[in-house]
Parts: sequence; C-alpha cells; structure tokens
Amino acid sequence: MIRVIPGVRVGALAALCAACLGVSTKTVAAEDAAARRDVDLVIALDVSSSMEGLIESAKQRLWDITNELAEARPVPALRVAILTYGRPSYGEQTGYIRVDLPFTADLDAVNATLFSFRTDGGEEYVARAIQTSLDTLQWSRDSDALKVVFVAGNESAEQDPRITIDQVTAAAARRGVVVNALYCGGDGNSDAEGWRRVATSTNGLYASIDQNAAAVADVPTPFDARLAALNDELNSTYVAFGAAGERGRANQVAQDANAGSLSPSALASRAAAKASALYRAEWDLVEQIESGAKLEEIPADELPAELKALHPEEREAYVREKAERRHELERQIGELAAERGRYLAEQRREAGGDAVGLDAAILKGIREVAATKGFSFAEAGE
Repeated sequence: MIRVIPGVRVGALAALCAACLGVSTKTVAAEDAAARRDVDLVIALDVSSSMEGLIESAKQRLWDITNELAEARPVPALRVAILTYGRPSYGEQTGYIRVDLPFTADLDAVNATLFSFRTDGGEEYVARAIQTSLDTLQWSRDSDALKVVFVAGNESAEQDPRITIDQVTAAAARRGVVVNALYCGGDGNSDAEGWRRVATSTNGLYASIDQNAAAVADVPTPFDARLAALNDELNSTYVAFGAAGERGRANQVAQDANAGSLSPSALASRAAAKASALYRAEWDLVEQIESGAKLEEIPADELPAELKALHPEEREAYVREKAERRHELERQIGELAAERGRYLAEQRREAGGDAVGLDAAILKGIREVAATKGFSFAEAGE
C-alpha cells in the first residue's frame, strides 16, 4: 500500500512564484518553453461493470493531476492518451480493448472522453491493453521523453490467453515505457501479485487503491466560488478562429460544465489547470499569436466577426488587450489556487485516513518515474 503524498498540490509552487513576481503562472512557464521535455501519459482503464468508481475518480481528479504536472521542472510538453478495456462491445478480435483517444495535448478532449464512458461486463485483458498502447499510439521519439502507462483494474492481470505479463512488460521496457499498475483491490488478495509483476518488470509503481477514494475525498473550500467566477472571466479572453474555433470554444464550455456537475471543487481544480502552462487551446487566436503566429498572415475569412470589422492596427490592439487581461486573470487564479492548496493540505492532515485513490497513486507514480528522467517537483508543503 502506498502513502498519499501530503502537501500543496494545486499548482502551488508555480502560483506562488507568479504571485510574487506579478505575472501569470502560464507566462512564467512559457519562458521555459524551449526547455520543455516530452511527457507521454497513457491512462488505461477497466470499464467492466464493477468499475464505476474508477471512472468517477478519473473524471473527478484529472485536473488535480494536471496541476501537479504543471509544477514539474523542466515544464512538461504533456500529451495524454486514453484506452479502455473489458467492454464486450469492443469485440473479441481487439481483446475487448479500444483506443478512445490517441495522444493529444488538448486536455478538454481528454476530459470529454472521460465523461463519455459507460461501464459494462466483459473480459479484462491487462497485458493486451498494454500491448495495444505500445503498438497503436505514436509515442515521442525523444530519447529523454518520459513515457508512462497507468493501467488500472480490479480483476486478475493474468487473464489474457494470448499475451503474458512477461512478454508485454519486456516489450515495454525495450521501448523505454514504464508501466504503473493500479490494482483496485486489497493488497493481500491473490490477484495482487500479478499486478505487482506488471509494474516491477518495467521499474514502475504498483499500488493497491480504493477506486472510490477520490469521490469521498472531495473537499469544498472557501476559494471555489471565486475560482469559478474567474474561470468564466478567463473564458471571455479566448478568441475562437478558423474551422475548429467554434467547436473548441463549445468544448471548453462543455468541459467547464462537466467539471461543475461533479462538484465546485472539481471546477476549481479545472480553473487552476486552465491557468497553467499545460492547458492548450490551438483554436484560440490569442494563444497562436503569443506562440509566434503573425496576425496579418491569418486569412481574413478565418477571423471571428468582431475582428473582421476592425482595421489591421485595431485587430492587433484587440488581441493584445485580450492577452493582457488573460495574464492578469491567470495571476489571480494562481494566487487563489495556492491558497486553496494550502487549505486542502491542512484539511487532509486533519482528516488523516489511509485510503489511497487513483489521483494519489498516479501522482506518486509520476513523481517517482519522472525523477529518473531529470524532472523535479516541489517538496511537500512548499
């Protein structure tokens, strides 16, 4: 059984630094863009009928995990992929496995995918799920990249009739992929040993977790309402353009609603993540200009109506004003997120308890594996 990592988790280090300097957390991290290191993170979830709690935990804690990664130095160039396994409708020929989302930097797409899942009974082929991630996903070619699979489930990891644990973990090790195994069951159960082998064969993390722990650990804070309001203001600084613009804007709002449907705490964590360097919106004109695109080179028919009506110099001023307002909002969100993180850390210390949830296991696994690739994180409580 692993120990929950105590301390401030919600983007606290970056937020505190930014607050002291009077700039946004995203601006601080953007200055280190050239030094970013690829991080490819695969989440493979059992969606058989007994795993509703695991899916809810993943939805509830995605943004906490994002906020923790935002504290890493060098700043990660994060991509996430999602696989699910154990659903009969996926078909025997696939091993009852589906790649729901290939690698993407679009965290709104990740969240939308998590909210689309429904559980159903089926065969759980853990080894095949790992093999599918190795064979079908386009992994980073950078030798310094951090490549990690988190596979979670509650049945035996040794059910696959075609691929053994030893075969698939050897294949993962050859490709520099670390597999972390999260067993949703008691550490003393007979099935635990197979899950432990999945992890140890690639120097990964094994953890026995409570799939429902994230839901019961949801703690409201005095900062949640203000963070939700700032999140709405932050949305107003995005300028959708091009063919994907309106779809991107609509999905951003939809994922805000999804987070809010879980709890005020989940929406507050999402707001903090949106103010971090890991949140990307390629459909947003402000982000594109700040990344080096030239406004005058963007075809006029791709611009939103409010910009089409302006003269070229007025367009530049419009985008600049949106960017300045966004940086100010990100700074405010960062400050509040840091306060919220300290509050939550104190609440956890007072509550105690030994239950280890999906988020705590993933955060511990990321920290331990990332250290082998030269990443560093704030110490607990910093």
